[in-house]
Amino acid sequence: MNKYPVKLGKRALRARRRATLPTIEAVAQDNPFFSFRYSYTEMSAEGGRARVKSRNARYEHGKLTTEVFDGEFERSAYDRMLSEAQRHILGQAGLLARWFLPFLASSRDFSERD
Repeated sequence: MNKYPVKLGKRALRARRRATLPTIEAVAQDNPFFSFRYSYTEMSAEGGRARVKSRNARYEHGKLTTEVFDGEFERSAYDRMLSEAQRHILGQAGLLARWFLPFLASSRDFSERD
């Protein structure tokens, strides 16, 4: 067991190699293999006014495009939209529940077994 922990002695610095790294140049032509879209919309209500914020970004045909929108509208329009959205979601949930209904055992089946 010699001299633990081992410490290295000082070494002379060596010259850094100047290796040429490959560079990637932007391709301005149409590239159908890479594109994306992103969108975000937020609606909120406070007091008698409702507010909408929307952000969109997309990269298509070698071009990045962004859009931003902020606006206000009447609270009654917000309330109508909210009730229609709730009605639509409950209708879709009802359709899904009807699809599962035949697979669920009813309480009548359990009472007949006793």
